[in-house]
Parts: sequence; C-alpha cells; structure tokens
Amino acid sequence: MRNSLDTHMGSISIDNTVIAQYAGNVANECYGIVGMASVNVKEGLVRILKKESVEHGIQVRSNAGKLTIDFHIIIAYGVSIRAVTENLVETVKYKVEAFSGLEVEKVNVFVEGVRVID
Repeated sequence: MRNSLDTHMGSISIDNTVIAQYAGNVANECYGIVGMASVNVKEGLVRILKKESVEHGIQVRSNAGKLTIDFHIIIAYGVSIRAVTENLVETVKYKVEAFSGLEVEKVNVFVEGVRVID
C-alpha cells in the first residue's frame, strides 16, 4: 500500500515498507529493545530478526492518510515493559510523523519475548 502527500509541486508516494523499515530502525535505537520478532502463528514460534530484515516484525496500515503501526518486539530481561513500550510509542510516533509527513494514529506493541543480554 502506498500513502500519498500532495504538494504545490506534485504528489509524493511513500510505500508502507519504507515506513516499516524506518520505524524498525527507530525502534532498534530505543533502550530495552533487543530486536523485532517474527511470529509463526502456525507453529507458535517466535524468532528474533536480524537488523537487515527488521521490517518483517512490523506491520503498517493506512486509513484515510493516518497510519497504524504494529510492532512485535523482544525486550531485554530486567527492564520495565511499560517504560520501554511507552518510550517506543512516543519515539516512533514523533519520528515517523517528522520523517513521512503523515499522521500516526496508533502504535500497537506486542511483546513476544524477553531475552537476557550478555
């Protein structure tokens, strides 16, 4: 799906994959997040994704020019889930809106696992 912005010079089209990649990079910079998770519903397996495939743990949907972003994350052991997720939501909303010019209506966070960091 593509989102478009109309300007006085023409139209700008942004693919949801681009927004997912950017949002994933922003999320990986947030304290307490180990990485994105890929969920295999059929087998009930969760695996951590490599940095280059971060957008697979993120789903971006748009409705009337407003974005909804779903994150499937793995957090570090010993951190406050609430603090990490609130920071993620606020940071992603601010940075994606500044990056794309589109409004982020909702950011949903699904904590899929906890991992001890060495």
